[in-house]
Amino acid sequence: MIDLATTAAGGGKLDDGEHARRLPRGGPDPADPRPRLVATPAAARASGTIRGTVLPSAPATRGPLVELPPVTEPQPDPNAVAPAVANLDVIVSLAKRRGFVFPSSEIYGGINAVWDYGPLGVELKNNVKRAWWRAMVQERDDVVGLDAGILMHPQVWVTSGHVGSFSDPLVECATCRRRYRLDELPGTEELTQTDIKDPGIVERLKLACPVDGGKLSAPRRFNLMFKTYMGPVEDETAIVYLRPETAQGSYVNFKNVRESTRKKLPFGIAQIGKSFRNEISPGNFVFRMREFEQMEMQYFVRPGEGATTAFEEWLPKRMAWYQAYGVIPSRLRFREHAPDELAHYAKKAIDVEYRFPFGWKELEGIHNRGDWDLGNHARVSGENLEYFDPATEEHFIPWVVETAAGADRAAFTFLIDAYREEEVRGEKRVVLGIHPDLAPYKVAVLPLLKKRPEIVELCHRIKDDLKRQTMAVYDDTAAIGKLYRRQDEIGTPWCVTVDVDSLEDGKVTVRDRDAMTQERISADQVTRYVTDKLDAARPRGL
Repeated sequence: MIDLATTAAGGGKLDDGEHARRLPRGGPDPADPRPRLVATPAAARASGTIRGTVLPSAPATRGPLVELPPVTEPQPDPNAVAPAVANLDVIVSLAKRRGFVFPSSEIYGGINAVWDYGPLGVELKNNVKRAWWRAMVQERDDVVGLDAGILMHPQVWVTSGHVGSFSDPLVECATCRRRYRLDELPGTEELTQTDIKDPGIVERLKLACPVDGGKLSAPRRFNLMFKTYMGPVEDETAIVYLRPETAQGSYVNFKNVRESTRKKLPFGIAQIGKSFRNEISPGNFVFRMREFEQMEMQYFVRPGEGATTAFEEWLPKRMAWYQAYGVIPSRLRFREHAPDELAHYAKKAIDVEYRFPFGWKELEGIHNRGDWDLGNHARVSGENLEYFDPATEEHFIPWVVETAAGADRAAFTFLIDAYREEEVRGEKRVVLGIHPDLAPYKVAVLPLLKKRPEIVELCHRIKDDLKRQTMAVYDDTAAIGKLYRRQDEIGTPWCVTVDVDSLEDGKVTVRDRDAMTQERISADQVTRYVTDKLDAARPRGL
C-alpha cells in the first residue's frame, strides 16, 4: 500500500498528511473612502452583518444553514478591516497564469476595460450565475425568469430617465487631454453629490491631473450609454442604445409575465444578462468594465408599507448569500445611500459592500424604486400596467424592490476572498479555498505513474464517469506533488489518485484540498462520493 503519511513535493509518493501553517494575509489598508454606514433602527446592519435574522430551517441533510450574528456584537471599525489580498496584482497574475481572465484582444494590444474569461474563469462565472439563479428563482415560488433583448425601443431609455440622467461627472486635463471621473480623483473621497454638482469644485479643492499635474476643467455630465444605429441608415431616427441595465426589460414585460404566469403580488422577475456602460474611469481589473453581466431581480409589491417590508426582508437574504458561499463576514458590510446620492429612480438604496484590495466598494445594491418605472412606462406608452387585487378590489401601480448584483463582480469577490497562502514543510502553498459549488473543476483525476497504461486507462474511466455529473479533469503533466499544488491553486476541492495498488484492490485515494487529508475508497464509488460531498456543501434556504 501507499504510505499516505509521506509527503513528496515532486516524487512518486502521495502528497500531504502534514499540517499547514497559514501565512499572513492582507496588509495595511490603503486610504479609502469612508462612506456613511446604515444607522436606521431596522438595520443595525453596518460592517457586514444583518442583526438578529435567521434564515428558515431546512433538513440537516440538505446542506448548511446560514445564521447571522446577534445585534449585541461590537461594531468593528470598518476601515480597520484588512482585505483578503493586499495587492491586487497577485489576483491579476493568478487569473492570467491559470486561465481565469485574459485581456481582451491582447494580440492587438488589448482594449481598455474589456476582459475575456478563460477556461477556468468561464466555469467560475457560470457557477456563480447558477448559484444565484438557484437561490433567486429555482428554490422560490414567487420569482420567475426572463431573458429580455439587449436592444430595446429607444423610448424605453427616455422614459426610464437614462437618456436624461444616467451620467457621471467628467473632468479633462488641459495639457494631456486625459479624462477622469471627478469622484474617482485623489482627494475626492468625502465628496457628497451636492459637492459634485458644484461647478467650482475643482478650483475649491485645487484638484489637478494625477498624471502630469495639469489644470482640470470644470465638471460636466457624461452620459454612460453606448449609442448605435439599427438598420442601413445612420441618422437620428435609427439610434438605439446598448442597454445599461437589464431591469427595464422586466418592467416593459411586467404585464406579459403576470398574465402568462398568473402570478399574484408579491412576485419577482429575475434576469441574468449583458449590460454596457461607457465608463469614464473603468479599472481595478474586472471590478468596473464597459461590458459586464448583471444578475438582477425586480420584486413587485403593494405600494408603501409593502415595499418597505419587502426591502427589509431582502437585505439579510442577499448578505447571507455571499456568506453562505464563503465570503468572510467581516469583509462585508451595508452602506445606505445619502439622500443626495440616490439614483433618479430610488426612494431608498443600501449597498452590500466588500473590502476589496482598493477599498470598500459596492458588491450589490438593494433599491426601493417605488412606482417610478411602471408608472412612467404606463404613462408614456399608454398601456395599463395596473394590478388589480381581487381581495381588496383595488387597482394600483405596483412598487418595485430591486436586488442588483453583477456576475463579474461576484465572481471576482469569491476569487479574492478564497485566496490564501500557507506554509507546508517550509514551502509556500497557494490555495483557492473557493466553495465547492463554485469551483471551476470539482475533481481532478491523477495517475501516480503515467507510464503505466493500466493506471491511465482506469483514470480516464473514473474521469469520464465523473464528467456525466460534474466538471472533472485529468492531468498527468507533472509529478504528483506538483499536480496537487496546481489543483490547490485553481480551487479544485478533491483530487483522485490512481496508483499501482488500485489495480489490485480496486481502490483509489481521494485527497481533500482544504484539510489535505486522504481517504481510500472504491474506484466505482468515486462519482457517488463526490456528488454526495457537493450536495452536502450546497447552501439551502437562501
